[in-house]
Amino acid sequence: FTRESRKDFINKLMEILNLWGQPLGMKEAQAVVRTFHSRILPMVRSLPGFERLQAFENLNSGFEDADSNPFDLRINDAQRQQMNACYHRLQGQHPRFRELIAPLARHGLQLKELERDHPDVQKRVAVTELAAKRDEELCDVIEDLWFRAGAWPIKGIEPNRQTVEINGAQFHCHGYIPELDAWVVLGFDSRENAQTSRPNSKLSVRAEWAVKRTLFQAFCRKPLIWLDSYESSKRLLSSLAGDATAGPGFDYKVKGELASAPLLDSFVMAAGFIENLGLDVPTAVGQMSFAKDDPDRFFFEALSIFWKTLEDHLLDQSPPIMTYNRMFSLFGENTPENLKLLSDPLLRPLSHLMIDEFQDVSPQIVSWIRASLREIRSRGPAMHVGRGAQRSSLLCVGDDWQSIYGWRGSSPKYFMEFDKEFPSPSTTRVMLGENYRSHQHIIDAAEHIVRAAPAIPGKKAKASGAPKPLVPVKVLGRDDAALGRQLSEHYQKGESILMLYRKSSDKLLIQEHIQSLVNVDSSLPPQARRLKQLTYHSAKGLQADAVFLLGDCQHVTSSPYKNQVYRMAGLGKAGDSEPYDNAQRDEVLRLAYVGITRAVSHCYWYVEKPEGQAVNVPRASERVDGKKAFFDDQRV
Repeated sequence: FTRESRKDFINKLMEILNLWGQPLGMKEAQAVVRTFHSRILPMVRSLPGFERLQAFENLNSGFEDADSNPFDLRINDAQRQQMNACYHRLQGQHPRFRELIAPLARHGLQLKELERDHPDVQKRVAVTELAAKRDEELCDVIEDLWFRAGAWPIKGIEPNRQTVEINGAQFHCHGYIPELDAWVVLGFDSRENAQTSRPNSKLSVRAEWAVKRTLFQAFCRKPLIWLDSYESSKRLLSSLAGDATAGPGFDYKVKGELASAPLLDSFVMAAGFIENLGLDVPTAVGQMSFAKDDPDRFFFEALSIFWKTLEDHLLDQSPPIMTYNRMFSLFGENTPENLKLLSDPLLRPLSHLMIDEFQDVSPQIVSWIRASLREIRSRGPAMHVGRGAQRSSLLCVGDDWQSIYGWRGSSPKYFMEFDKEFPSPSTTRVMLGENYRSHQHIIDAAEHIVRAAPAIPGKKAKASGAPKPLVPVKVLGRDDAALGRQLSEHYQKGESILMLYRKSSDKLLIQEHIQSLVNVDSSLPPQARRLKQLTYHSAKGLQADAVFLLGDCQHVTSSPYKNQVYRMAGLGKAGDSEPYDNAQRDEVLRLAYVGITRAVSHCYWYVEKPEGQAVNVPRASERVDGKKAFFDDQRV
């Protein structure tokens, strides 16, 4: 799947074949161990006019070998340049696209509502009158700060103050954007001195501004854009000015996503998910349905227009550019005629496939594999000249309990239902049951949690190798200082440590308790370092003597669009109206399983008490049973 795992596998292959007396050189090993993406690129480049084709995902990455991580969703400058140019062209030439962007911009930029019974609102509503009296002066001070920073006035925003009524009191906006029909309030930039205050005022400008913001969030129903920083105003300015190199200048949050992202990044993520499921973006969007007033309705229609235009725009470049997903779809089951254009030498390497981590395969890749094997079979004996085997073969290795990438469009279904998905005259299943990493308590604790998710029947791992002392998995209430002390204790003993977290904010919270340890460890040469801090997802394949898990595994959102496209892709049970959400509820159990099974000897799981909406959300920690010998549940 990735360049890193490929490197690791190449070394393992050379080591094993050497033990068998069949030494393999580095060049030969590199030719044999490939990523899917490095296989598809030469196929497309063999077509007339595409000899110099570049992959969109590899633009400016310095990796021509197509073995970079295709699941890295971060967008670099070269990619953003192409996307911004395409966006700008559509804004200028496509009236419907322009029409769709206006409500998205308003929705993305406008101040998010707060419930009126929110504690912050209750606290500040009492000072509404007082806040209104000082508002004109507050507006002057903030406007002055923006003016001195060279960030005000902004072209495209009419700088006329408008009065807004909040609970019978009068407040002010700083300007109006005709293009979006929205009022603008300037905020307090975080780079300014937090102690700045108006003459004779008890509160700082920042505190007064926070009160005003809360009141507007709870009681203002006008379309209102709150510019929090000089930086955000620059982005908006470029966009309003129609700057050809600028993007939309606002963030958007699709329902079901955990956070908002710049609009074009949100387009890339949604299109990537749809295509990974083997679907065409405009076709899938055409089959979706949304409530009339749901802004996602405009988002997906705009995505459909943008994505088709972007693909055409990329192909018009010299040399032409194409996304990997488009390459795979060119040689999938819906376009078997394209495979006929490939030479025997290009297809021959695919006639004997061994695929690792198959539980994380996507429908898109499965379609390409099946179509390629079908074409190889149709070409007959010519494909196997000079080889012992006269038929093609497919060997897939994986663990459905470690399938944790459903959020990007992969599914364990193809591994779990292998016989059905890959019909063959004969299939052999080999169950690997020996675990040489962890002791039995760690294995049993992890399996106890994951057993509630559907799985290949008959799975049970047994601790093998040198026996280790049986230490139960400790489950504790969230206490960052205690975690820091326990982690230091294991580090002082010379053990290797993995600290895994769910959210980057958790990593920051723990930082102050382990910073001195981090400094010591990072000063060592790389091979001598014993502390790694990673997300649960990125720890896959790694191990450590002691593992510290920070945070519960839970599926906190519901994704209407992903449920719809999941159904279109034939994933989930028949009649299930929320197949994606239900798949994610199983996936959080598998994520906890992956986290726990990184441990060789000790595992500590620090879980926060659920609050607010999280109380009703399924959590992996609910499966912990303190009566079992393999758990030590110390939560109060």
